[in-house]
Amino acid sequence: MEENREMALFNTKASNNSWPDISPVERLLDDLEAHEEKEEKSIEDYKKLLGELTNPVTRFLLQLIIADEEKHRDVLNAMIATLKGSLTWARPERSLEGVADLGITDSRLRSSTEGFIELEKESIKECKALIKDSSGYYHGVFKILLESMIGDSEKHIELLEFLKENFKEA
Repeated sequence: MEENREMALFNTKASNNSWPDISPVERLLDDLEAHEEKEEKSIEDYKKLLGELTNPVTRFLLQLIIADEEKHRDVLNAMIATLKGSLTWARPERSLEGVADLGITDSRLRSSTEGFIELEKESIKECKALIKDSSGYYHGVFKILLESMIGDSEKHIELLEFLKENFKEA
């Protein structure tokens, strides 16, 4: 009964009984921490490789990858802090606690969200046109960079839509 309440509280599902002495939340926390360690190691390895490279294009591309990996690490840190805070009844600095309070968000963000969504959609259209225009340039590196920007804009739209939906619920 207690486990059912905990699973409902943290919106988790018990996947198997391979770890019978650990709750689903603790299992998720362990998995996130293990993934965070791998991200940290990859950042170290990328930075080590970057220090050995001299070609400006490869250095630029590797710096983009490192920046993304560092963002991934920050996301994992926030998720881990949130779970740890929930397990210890604390509110760590990087915690994502407060998701339920999104409706109380600053009215400037609320009124700007739709505009940002449209801006991101326009950016996607422009990048798709630029992909066509830059086809064949610089061995395809422009195409890869523009496609990456499209992926980022799609992610931004998803995050903004999440915020917008949560404004409605409040």
